[in-house]
Amino acid sequence: MIIDDLSRYRDKFSIGQMVAAGLSSTMAFPLIMRDQVFGTLHFSFRQTPENLSKLSDLLTEVSRQVSIAVDNLIAYNRLRDEKRSLEREKHYLMGSVETYRLDDFCYASLQMTEIMGMVKRVAKVDAPVFITGETGTGKDFLARFIHYASPRKDHMFVKVNCPALTPTLFESELFGHARGAFTGADTSRVGRFEMAERGTIFLDEVGELPQSQQVKLLQVLQENRFERVGDSRSINANFRLISATNRDPLESIQQGRLRNDLYYRLNIIQIHVPPLRERAVEIPLLIEKITEKVCSQFHQPPPVYSRATLDLLNAYHWPGNVRELKNFIKRMIILKPGEDVHSTDIESMLQMPEQEMENNKTLQTLADSEKQAIARALIQCKGIIGGKNGAARLLDVPRSTLQYRMKKYNISPEMVVRL
Repeated sequence: MIIDDLSRYRDKFSIGQMVAAGLSSTMAFPLIMRDQVFGTLHFSFRQTPENLSKLSDLLTEVSRQVSIAVDNLIAYNRLRDEKRSLEREKHYLMGSVETYRLDDFCYASLQMTEIMGMVKRVAKVDAPVFITGETGTGKDFLARFIHYASPRKDHMFVKVNCPALTPTLFESELFGHARGAFTGADTSRVGRFEMAERGTIFLDEVGELPQSQQVKLLQVLQENRFERVGDSRSINANFRLISATNRDPLESIQQGRLRNDLYYRLNIIQIHVPPLRERAVEIPLLIEKITEKVCSQFHQPPPVYSRATLDLLNAYHWPGNVRELKNFIKRMIILKPGEDVHSTDIESMLQMPEQEMENNKTLQTLADSEKQAIARALIQCKGIIGGKNGAARLLDVPRSTLQYRMKKYNISPEMVVRL
């Protein structure tokens, strides 16, 4: 559009403002890309230029070049925003997790020794794993252990907290969405399955998903393909699947909470993690290792636990399992750094019932029996711990477990043989 004499239209408010500013003529050119007008480019003059038509041809070409430049700038900003969105999602997925190391997972019981032997074998095989166990037993940690011990360790471990997925966000969170797929979808988004490409996806508390969402999940697992919301293109899926539940999966199927066909898709290899109360022998080791790590993080000296306080902690049933124990240790480090931990501290902190206090006496008797069994085995094996003729084989426990218990009871082979 060309207006060579603005004064003729001064009754129009915007043109009147231009005339008042001393302008006499104006030209406006559309900015067009892919047959869409996304703006206009304006040139206004105090004095109307000569050869206005030739100038118009030149500025038409200028407007085309500006259209290309502006379109490129918009595309660049969109890609930058998507990159930032991906970085935020990755930070959310990875940054909320404590630094992971394979040797952080410590254990001493026969049950966990057998389980970890199975876990290490499973990690090398690219098959789905279903982890069951009470809340706080370490299912998340085992899933990460499997990932970081597997050939997929150099790619992402993506955790999905299934109970937190609302029906409206389920597909967008897991499968991603295209730009403009729904109101508020200003940029495209990569879903969790796509983030886990060549890595591992961990579906935590998968049994809490509604039946309708389980159907959609099952379809992806069967076909190894999915589509972003608002996009008709299929994306091939290449990930290791690990899932977990704190419920008995067979009871969940009977109650109609978990689909039978989804269960058999998830349950290629099942690992059950026993509660801490069934492997209480590990409590002193866990206290030692967790205290060491947390004290390093908090820059505090460790609390001092006596034999009586350790026996009391062994007697507690730990309904929150290892997670509850870890939180208790953190509180002790904050409240009693470098100080003795007394039984009154434990009783008030854990609110132990009187019945468990009585059970502590029985536990001390069991500890004495275990101590005597180790001593007899070492005497019979002439102080030899490992190997075919060692005490570990005689007691049917791993050598590392026997060594830990010997340290716990302050038993040395030389002392036992002398006796």
